[in-house]
Amino acid sequence: MAGPAAKNLKKTAAVAPHADTAPVGGFLAAIGAEVRRNRAKRGMTRRQLAQASETSERYLAQIESGAGNPSVSVLRAIARALDLTPAALLPDSSARPAAFGHVLDLLAQVPEGELPALVKDIETRVARAEHADRGRRIVLVGLRGAGKSTLGRMLAQHLGWPFVELDRLVEQDYGASIPDLMEMAGTATFRRHERSALSRVVAEREAAIVTTAGGIVADPETYALLLRRSHTVWIKARPKEHMSRVMAQGDFRPMAQNRQAMGDLVAILDARRADYARAEAEVDTSGEAVEQSFAKLLRVVTDMLGASAATPSPRVRAEGRGEGASPPSSESRQRPLTRRASRDDLSPRGGES
Repeated sequence: MAGPAAKNLKKTAAVAPHADTAPVGGFLAAIGAEVRRNRAKRGMTRRQLAQASETSERYLAQIESGAGNPSVSVLRAIARALDLTPAALLPDSSARPAAFGHVLDLLAQVPEGELPALVKDIETRVARAEHADRGRRIVLVGLRGAGKSTLGRMLAQHLGWPFVELDRLVEQDYGASIPDLMEMAGTATFRRHERSALSRVVAEREAAIVTTAGGIVADPETYALLLRRSHTVWIKARPKEHMSRVMAQGDFRPMAQNRQAMGDLVAILDARRADYARAEAEVDTSGEAVEQSFAKLLRVVTDMLGASAATPSPRVRAEGRGEGASPPSSESRQRPLTRRASRDDLSPRGGES
């Protein structure tokens, strides 16, 4: 009797360590995937994240591949560099959709005593007409090189509405260029200025054409405000066209210190795709002349607002162009999608303006 029992015991002991390590390996792989996804979403290279978190690039590569087992302090440093909480890098074992996670992240910031009132606000919001508080603000989102600035200026010219580049507002507020702001004050400071600028546009302009940085989706609170208070359009293109247009602008920063630029661009797009897809509409500019893409955008905007609403109003004319806004240029209609430069992705410093 003792013999078979002993053999069973030895068999159990031999199997147990492997059974315990399997879930741990999956957990570490999930952490690595979250680190990699959030890094890509922010347009950071592995080297940039390693420097920002004071972690060796080799160890960071091990973490991202699931082979590394980061300590709490290392995970905290990486999360800080990504402007996240450490918990945001831990895998969620539930089967809930990603949007539910965004809601929980926002709820975690609300004091407990304010939750009952927030429930009523949500109920009111759900019952409210979808376009009630969006005015005639059209915001173009998407990766750099899709044609946001070119199409935005053309649309503003056509409608006679102000054209606002959110980055220019941030630069005016801070008193320095976006790259300098990112280098001196960091991503978190830039995001605060970005949110403040967006809030001001929403408060001051009933109608405007607004372009944003590609990385605006990295801040859930700012992006939620944008979706809630404006009509959003995702201007999209194929990855190769994003890259070729940026380089046609004479901007070779995507290649600086990064020979895997195309792979990084694809990773960034994959990481942001679900957030961009939350926009109210999409316009794909792939393989099209600027006039074709503009015609598509104009149809989308007309469908959103109605033919009568998509026209200039006395209030818009009275507002003028103002701070951070510029009048639509007469040359916008002739400008190809490849010639408008903006700093919103793949910068050498790792920030997207």
